[in-house]
Amino acid sequence: MRKFMLPAALLALGCGSAQAADNGFYLGGSIGQSSIQLTEQAVKFDGTDTAFKFIAGLRPLDWLGVEVNYVDFGSPDDSVGGINIKSDGTGFSAYAVGFLPVGPVDVYAKGGLIKWDASLSAPALPGLSLDESGTDLSYGVGIQFRLLSLSIRGEYELFKIEELDDVGLFSIGLTWTFL
Repeated sequence: MRKFMLPAALLALGCGSAQAADNGFYLGGSIGQSSIQLTEQAVKFDGTDTAFKFIAGLRPLDWLGVEVNYVDFGSPDDSVGGINIKSDGTGFSAYAVGFLPVGPVDVYAKGGLIKWDASLSAPALPGLSLDESGTDLSYGVGIQFRLLSLSIRGEYELFKIEELDDVGLFSIGLTWTFL
């Protein structure tokens, strides 16, 4: 009987520290796929590429956090009617994040703003180009699994960039919480 008491005590201590690691300052990164769509006159651009982001956040309460991200959407390109169109985009986003903790799993939604820089060009069509920057709405949903201070997360974000029809990012990443 005594040989089961030590593992049970260690398990109980581990469960308590997993809950304590939920709140605090966190850093991380994600990699995924960006999607950019634009319809301009008779040209429909629909490009995807590998994207990444860096994450910094603060979760002062179990149900609430704030987060800032640097996002690189990669360089999605598409061939429309034999004409190659290329895009490039980056941005800084800031969010309020609402968490629904269910044991070691968090379901979350976030909303905020993105300050973006984007370009789109088609060398064969000099009239079709975009080199803009601005600030627009962004939001997303995700799920993360916490193991002590490490969290594995998957999320989908939408960016309502006025000059583009649709910009989305699906990513999978890691964050580390510092107590």
